[in-house]
Amino acid sequence: MTTPRRSKTITFSLPPEMEAQVRSVMKEDDLSVSELLRQAIRLFMEEREWRRWERLEWLRSRQNEQEDKRRRDR
Repeated sequence: MTTPRRSKTITFSLPPEMEAQVRSVMKEDDLSVSELLRQAIRLFMEEREWRRWERLEWLRSRQNEQEDKRRRDR
């Protein structure tokens, strides 16, 4: 009985210069392509979530400022 695969394969292309950079980092940090990309994607997702949180906080702050201004103008 075979165990179902726990990962999916994604194929993509890179410009030659970027592919060379990836290969260099792989060699320096002793990483496989998959592990390097997993780390990069994790960082991207964390940063993306952080930007969303910052934007939400900015919107809340702006809304509070507008509500405070309305209260003062009454």
